[in-house]
Amino acid sequence: MPDLPSDALPRQVADAYLDDLIELDPTLGTYLGTPASARFLPDYSPAGAAAQAELARAALARLAEAEAQPGADADTERRCARLLRERLVAYLAVYEADEHLRAVSNINSPAHSIREAFMLMPKDTDEDYADMAARLRAVPAALDGYCASLTEGLARNLPAGPRQVGTVVQQLTEWVGDGVSESWFAQLTAEGPQDMRADLASAATEATAAYAGLRDWLRDTYAPAVKDAPDVVGRARYARWARFWNGSDTDLDEAYAYGWSEYHRLHAEMVAEAAKILPGKAPWQVLEHLDEHGHAVEGVEEVREWLQALMDEAIEALDGTHFELADGIKHVESRIAPPGSAAAAFYTPPSEDFTRPGRTWLPTRGQTRFPTYNLVTTWYHEGVPGHHLQLAQWVHVARNLSRYQATAGMVSANAEGWALYAERLMDELGFYTDPERRLGHLDAQMLRAIRVIIDIGMHLGLKIPAHSPFHPGERWTPELALDFFCRHSGLPGEHIDSELTRYLGMPGQAIGYKLGERAWLTGRAAARAAHGDAFDAKSWHMAALSLGSLGLDDLVKEISAL
Repeated sequence: MPDLPSDALPRQVADAYLDDLIELDPTLGTYLGTPASARFLPDYSPAGAAAQAELARAALARLAEAEAQPGADADTERRCARLLRERLVAYLAVYEADEHLRAVSNINSPAHSIREAFMLMPKDTDEDYADMAARLRAVPAALDGYCASLTEGLARNLPAGPRQVGTVVQQLTEWVGDGVSESWFAQLTAEGPQDMRADLASAATEATAAYAGLRDWLRDTYAPAVKDAPDVVGRARYARWARFWNGSDTDLDEAYAYGWSEYHRLHAEMVAEAAKILPGKAPWQVLEHLDEHGHAVEGVEEVREWLQALMDEAIEALDGTHFELADGIKHVESRIAPPGSAAAAFYTPPSEDFTRPGRTWLPTRGQTRFPTYNLVTTWYHEGVPGHHLQLAQWVHVARNLSRYQATAGMVSANAEGWALYAERLMDELGFYTDPERRLGHLDAQMLRAIRVIIDIGMHLGLKIPAHSPFHPGERWTPELALDFFCRHSGLPGEHIDSELTRYLGMPGQAIGYKLGERAWLTGRAAARAAHGDAFDAKSWHMAALSLGSLGLDDLVKEISAL
């Protein structure tokens, strides 16, 4: 870490750590909008991972000194210190368990991080395209480092799950093209300045060849070596990852029981709502009917525009009534995700200066007709008042926090919990204006309850309880989880398969939606009880959203006291 004054406080330590981390991980710099990062990629080799771990240890040592300084007990310093310590300890636990040596996932791997960094790069000037060409030429070395880590994992008997490997091979095949269709990288550079086209095409070819080489190595060398490895991780690894994603230690058995209680509550609500559309039919029969006969948008560009209008309408309706939105937050873009993305919609936050706005992304996966019953709640989750409102607000108030709290310090369950709370809030406020939309909202809530059940259940091999309508008394396997999921979701089979692959490759992340939502609801209830009739939901929302990132235990404590 750089030299800091002897009286540096925790927020200074956090931001110095962030600056150094950007040096080691230039893709993070791209997320933040740091121009100096644009030509570079991280070192994904074991040595690169070791350098990041050493930086984290140095930051922890410097933080201990900062916490002893006068002024470190101020609320802003205290919250930042608790977050930084928790995040670094959780990260080091994962690193020291060598999880970076088996990092294969359909949405969360070095291969995916590299591509997403290119998605976020500006394409406005010649210099932007020159940066892109330089970064494309850095792809081979970055992927070589990634392969070196996976090779080390094999040597130490630390395999990734075979389901992850097979899915990523399929994704990489789509990214690199088939000799007839262009590669994703060629498409990325196709609109560059005319006098740079040859250099851009050459750089795109290098990146494409590197990804094709990764695909071939995963298919021909790595996959056979891990074909007998389990797709599930067991209790010890799962608990470690759950701490990383949730920012708190999780009672996994209690969470599993909570998932089932939410399943039963939501099932009853879904039955009642479905009866308003097709009396006597089960909820998922009604959703299947809506896929064919419900309201839908025809056309890819048309659905992008429809989603943009939905977010614009939400901003207009919520600003000044339930939230107070800064000007930079009022701009959010609807985008179509590039081919080869996982099935779920996602959000990317704005750059630190808001020159790149927050963006929602819809994977179309070949669709041209889009039923809207589930898109409404999903875009309240991804856009407004969900991810965009929270993460853009953090950027807006970063000067009052620290850059770290507003960006790299994000705790997944905090953010996903807020976004799920936002879906529920819109139900409370009456924004699901017909049974179709409300049933879609309940189906999305049910998805998150099912995530808790099957993510914990299959990774830990838990028993299905006696009160379950599905295989009571048996132990969860990925095959049973897929069957259960298909019986209790309006999502198409391909999407469900992608979701299950995601849970297997990111153990503990999927439970953060429901557990995070519970944390937000618990904090709101405590604050409302404390204030009684004087409770002001708008003021509470804005104060809570201005705290920056916190782990779930700290989140409940802090927002309960607002």
